[in-house]
Amino acid sequence: MTCEFSLKTFDELTSVDIYHILKARSQVFVVEQNCPYQDMDELDFDCLHLVAHNNEALVGYCRIIPPEFNRMKSNLSVDNDPRAAAAMPAIGRVLVLAQYRSQGLARQIMTEAIKYCRKKYGKKPIIISAQTYLIDFYQSLGFVPEGAYYLEDGIEHVKMVLNITKKTKVKKQGTDTSKASTILGILLLILSVSFIAGLIYLMI
Repeated sequence: MTCEFSLKTFDELTSVDIYHILKARSQVFVVEQNCPYQDMDELDFDCLHLVAHNNEALVGYCRIIPPEFNRMKSNLSVDNDPRAAAAMPAIGRVLVLAQYRSQGLARQIMTEAIKYCRKKYGKKPIIISAQTYLIDFYQSLGFVPEGAYYLEDGIEHVKMVLNITKKTKVKKQGTDTSKASTILGILLLILSVSFIAGLIYLMI
């Protein structure tokens, strides 16, 4: 399923946008999951709101929490630098409306959110509080579970972190090949000279 994405700060959202976002969040996290909890929180004002549209209708959503407003911290330091684990962006409230599921939309939403975090916040890990039944899905995107499971509003969750993959330097094969070719050429030259010298010696 192909969607159009919009990414807005809270102030950029229209009243209609906010209505549809809160309606979708209530539908999925409160009604479907039978979990009466306070969905609206003060963080919404500081988040970026990523909406997936199909024919202008909201079909999926997530919010991105900037590092300076994110209260979640990694259990593990990154590259042994505690500062790296202390301030990282988070992705939350990830949802796809029931009638649009099983079409790869959740992966598209997460991919868009990750892409934005990488562009905006650079080489910072990204943290999420994942419902445990979705661990495999988030692992397929590169997230790694951290620590023990915990209950959040009566639903089992686990922290998961997407770290930056270190690039390993690979030796260019071309350099080794050119060196080998040079050595082989020198050896062939020496053999040729030796052969010619041998022939001359036999002819004298």
